Amino acid sequence: MLDYPAAAGRSLNALLVLAHGAGAGERHPFMMAFGRGLAARGIDVVTFNFPYMEQKRRVPDKAPVLEARFREVIDTARHGERSGRRLFIGGKSMGGRMATHLAACPERSRGAQGTLEGLNGVIALGYPLHPPGKPDQPRTAHLPAITSPVLIIQGEHDVFGTPSELEPVIATMPAPVTLHVVAGGDHSLKVRGRPSEQIYEPLFDLITRFCTADAGAPAPTSRAPAG
Repeated sequence: MLDYPAAAGRSLNALLVLAHGAGAGERHPFMMAFGRGLAARGIDVVTFNFPYMEQKRRVPDKAPVLEARFREVIDTARHGERSGRRLFIGGKSMGGRMATHLAACPERSRGAQGTLEGLNGVIALGYPLHPPGKPDQPRTAHLPAITSPVLIIQGEHDVFGTPSELEPVIATMPAPVTLHVVAGGDHSLKVRGRPSEQIYEPLFDLITRFCTADAGAPAPTSRAPAG
């Protein structure tokens, strides 16, 4: 686990447990950039590796194993000074999908005392709606069971699911959902010809607003300029 404490004097009383994607662990530049950027804005961030990544295996574990590790980290992260923080969970790609699994089935967390009690929101950084080129294999059946607010940040040209593919799915979800589109962005939120820092900074601000807003009606679908 890597801890990114909220900047001194700027704590927003929010804790985000952030999971990595399938191909790279918590020390990937993407994960570290989000940890540092959000901590600088006052959010406590905790990242971690799933078991297969710690064991240097290339193939991800099955969903129950990933979910169990996620729950374990959440339970650990909520102790001590962070026990009273508002809780948010999320991740990049597969990590974000696992966060939605936990949010959709909180009863699975009964073995970990209070793991998801008081969940305030879910953040998906590039939701993997389906495998590339296989829209007939959607990963959506659990999404309508989520009751916490959800923020999805999706690249306009994401081969795992474009924003237009996500919109009808979001319409089936009773929870307040904010879909933010990175114009020109791919699955990793990269935009050709633009430095990552230029893309990430407004996303850090967006996530900070999400983590400090009251749970209510979702913000309208938003679109980041391609610049």
